[in-house]
Amino acid sequence: MSKVETRDVDYSRVQMTEIVLPEDTNTHGSVFGGRVLALIDKCAAAVAIRHARSGVLTLRLDSVEFRNPVHLGDILLLSGWVNAAFGSSMEIQVEVYSEEPTTGQKRLTTNAYVTMVGVGREGRPQKVPGLELQTDEERRRAEEAAVRRERRLNTPR
Repeated sequence: MSKVETRDVDYSRVQMTEIVLPEDTNTHGSVFGGRVLALIDKCAAAVAIRHARSGVLTLRLDSVEFRNPVHLGDILLLSGWVNAAFGSSMEIQVEVYSEEPTTGQKRLTTNAYVTMVGVGREGRPQKVPGLELQTDEERRRAEEAAVRRERRLNTPR
């Protein structure tokens, strides 16, 4: 019997940085929410690809809350990691902070949970490695991810 492959959270952790330019902003000088969502999806995909070492597809983007505005010239800092792996799917958490460039002040602007699915060459779902949980924080996040997954699966469409 072959050993089940697992990876720890740090194996696939991703950090991205993006500066907010004029084409990213609305008429009030704030970043478009859609631009932030696209960056979240990109960060989550990079995390999932690293974890699965395969192609991935976005299945769901949920629990997105825009907490603080992001302005022209601010720096966006995105951090993403796997919270849990469930067969072929993974819950990826992405936190987005804005950094004011002259003061360095950082504020949490967005937190999102993204469900990604590992896919093979034919585009069909395939099993992804399990997640090796090493800290109490990682175990807590995995438990919370399992609760969110159960709620999603039991919600009528």
